[in-house]
Amino acid sequence: MMQAAHGSTKPSPKYIFVSGGVLSGLGKGVTAASLGLLLRSRGYSVTNIKCENYLNLDSGNINPIEHGDVFLCEDGLEADLDLGTYERFLGVNVGEKNFTTMGQVYLKVIEDTKNLSFNGATVDAIPYVPEEVIRRIKATAKDFDIILIELGGTAGEYQNAIYYEAYRIMKLRQPHDVIHVHVTYFPTPEHIHELKSKPTQLSVKVLNSMGIQPDFIVGRAASPIDDKRKEKVAFYCNLDKADVISNPDLPSIYQLPLTFHDQQFDVRVLEKLQLPVQRIDIAPWKKLVERIDGPFEKSIKIGIIAKYIATGEYELQDSYASLLEAIKHASWHTRKNTEILFINAEALEKNDPEAIKRLYDADAVIVPIGWGSRGVEGKIKAIEYARTQKVPYLGLCYGMQLAAIEFARHVLSLSDAHTEEVAPETAHPLIHSIPFDPKYQRIKGEGASMRLGAYDCVLKKGTLAYEIYKKHHAFKDEAHSVISERHRHRFEFNNDYRQRMEDAGFVISGTSPDDFFVEMIELPREEHPFFIATQAHPEYKSRPLSPHPVFVEFIEAAARKS
Repeated sequence: MMQAAHGSTKPSPKYIFVSGGVLSGLGKGVTAASLGLLLRSRGYSVTNIKCENYLNLDSGNINPIEHGDVFLCEDGLEADLDLGTYERFLGVNVGEKNFTTMGQVYLKVIEDTKNLSFNGATVDAIPYVPEEVIRRIKATAKDFDIILIELGGTAGEYQNAIYYEAYRIMKLRQPHDVIHVHVTYFPTPEHIHELKSKPTQLSVKVLNSMGIQPDFIVGRAASPIDDKRKEKVAFYCNLDKADVISNPDLPSIYQLPLTFHDQQFDVRVLEKLQLPVQRIDIAPWKKLVERIDGPFEKSIKIGIIAKYIATGEYELQDSYASLLEAIKHASWHTRKNTEILFINAEALEKNDPEAIKRLYDADAVIVPIGWGSRGVEGKIKAIEYARTQKVPYLGLCYGMQLAAIEFARHVLSLSDAHTEEVAPETAHPLIHSIPFDPKYQRIKGEGASMRLGAYDCVLKKGTLAYEIYKKHHAFKDEAHSVISERHRHRFEFNNDYRQRMEDAGFVISGTSPDDFFVEMIELPREEHPFFIATQAHPEYKSRPLSPHPVFVEFIEAAARKS
């Protein structure tokens, strides 16, 4: 961390804005996180903030097919998946202060006008709205040396212009404390076979029209940007050639910090911010990249029973981004190569031969988060297969609830057992809603309450869950068998069925400290090699340098099965 001179106040934080040009989805978040990792590895305290364009107050109600996986934070924030990237690269928790939307900004300004906070002024969008953005950025930057501000969307869009205006104002006020990194696209048209820089030049022209001159251009391309292109872009965009940074396609996003480091990106940033270039320690990250490169001991197939995978003619993986990252982290840690088989839950319902074949080909099965009735019976069918055929199974949130329903239907013979979410009138509501209690839930909308964020769970000694957390020293309080995991759900296991289920061999391995909520369930190990499910979301806490123990042991179980 930066040290203030003796007797002086701590230096002002430094601000790095990261914007995007040409097209969306270039990887601004990975760019910001990679640069942040390098700066943190040089001894600076670093944080990030994502500025989203939409009017939603968070990402919780957005269809994951439309905007990707919602990332759940420790404090209960449902945010853009880029916050997961920040956590995984920087190794620190983020939350409410690290995420803002245009809806939040406008709502605060409008509330301030109602509360007479502007002393009778005419409240125009400029400067009041960008000033609110600046206030949020500075509040997040407090107590940090450097903050990276990722601007959602693409330069030139109407809905994000306020964020660019916030940058322009901050640059005018603190010219030596604020810099701008612009991430653009360098296409290689199939019929030309040449890296083209014109889209980048035009994108920078859009920035210039807003009174912004970028300090760096980070060029996304299929291959490294050559010197000829760097020279051309530098000349037309008023930059030094060394400030045009190549960001090529890589086998893994976790290689990007090293690619940036090789180009001295972090050094150039520190020089422009007038900060000392302190010694860097990225040995752990280099070891991670070596693990990613292999070799691997064996290959396994993981079947994910999915419903959020299609948009038009395209299959998306961003809907399950955190889950896929958690699997990768565990795979690298255990040196097992994993192949992901997305299995459409609706296709399983219809007994589609291809979906069934993929299920049978899997060495292990995951039923992840989900909402609503679509694909539910397909998921239950997959769970029954995993249970009866002794295929390693991991249930996450909905995957725990449906595992309980499957057991009740086929072991207790409660054929109409269901969740109230899907069948409100079922005679056996194994999963049901509970009255609102502010110590457990937060109101998300009219008539809707949810458990969000980190909650404690007490594990039962002798269970598989207990042994996993003990083996990996992952207890929050080992003396009292307490773990902590993040939650994002609305319905709960119905305690009226606990005794009947347990009498039939159903193991409740984790409950809330007051024993009110069923948090983890499993099957006895003498009956099944690995069948475990949790109401929580361990995938959101997994990081490349510290993979989540549940996923590590799941991968090991799958390897034994393969």
